[in-house]
Amino acid sequence: MAPERAGYVLAIDFGGTKIAVGSARLEGELILSDRIETQAQQGPRQAIERALAAAQRVRERTPGDCLGVGAVSPGIIAETGVQLTPNLPGWDRLPLPAVLRDGLGVSSIAVANDVNAAALAETRWGALAGSEIGVFVTLSTGVRAGLVIGGQVFEGAHGAAGEIGYSVRDPADRAGFAAGHAPLEEFVGGRALGERAGALLGQSLTAAEVFSHPDLPGGFLDEWLAELTMHVANLAIALDPERIAVGGGLMAHADRILPVLRERVEAVVPFPPEVVPARFLHDGALRGAAALALDALAGAPVPEVAR
Repeated sequence: MAPERAGYVLAIDFGGTKIAVGSARLEGELILSDRIETQAQQGPRQAIERALAAAQRVRERTPGDCLGVGAVSPGIIAETGVQLTPNLPGWDRLPLPAVLRDGLGVSSIAVANDVNAAALAETRWGALAGSEIGVFVTLSTGVRAGLVIGGQVFEGAHGAAGEIGYSVRDPADRAGFAAGHAPLEEFVGGRALGERAGALLGQSLTAAEVFSHPDLPGGFLDEWLAELTMHVANLAIALDPERIAVGGGLMAHADRILPVLRERVEAVVPFPPEVVPARFLHDGALRGAAALALDALAGAPVPEVAR
């Protein structure tokens, strides 16, 4: 009898600026991964086609059988489209689960919000392990929180728990979700940060460049940090977590972000939680996608997709 082939799961993380694809062992450890640019402004179809090609390359390079697939994306994934995706134009009309099922040749794919998936990875293997009540905050193209209650990721009535990017910033602010805006994300999200700094200086800037640009006024980042930390602290007051883990691409500048966040939390939260960097700063959502696939294999509950 031939020996049983080793199996693995495939993970796909769709983001506002990049798409990551990887394979993971059944214990959750990543085997290999690849990244491509999302090129979001060119529409969802080209992103999906290139992601499927990347997934095929990963499958060809990974020994054994692909036993399951987990895929994550910003927003709320339904069969008819992905809602709440301001950084991914056209995704509200993309039937992501069906496109992935057809493109990958599998009948069942576990899908979820990317930040919730990252919170799952941090809860299972990372900085939130052992926390009954915890918060994972991602600072990347956008800003969102994953809420952990009773050791499980809490999704809310419609899967939108933690969508703090839609928080209003001013008592008189009426330009919110119904008007097509995500007020907090449009100020503190990485894309917005770069665009606002670029407009101020009359040049094109990325969020990464903002932190080291010599010509920006000294108060520019201070204002950004004040806004960000206020909302995270208010979230901590509402949820009373044991720990807050912070991840995402902007955590390349953790030395600027974490001390200010810790100071704000210590000053205003009645029972201040520990504020720590996420264990998986740059691939938490990909690892979370793998966790979703593994849970589906094990018969554990996975997020339902709205019809």
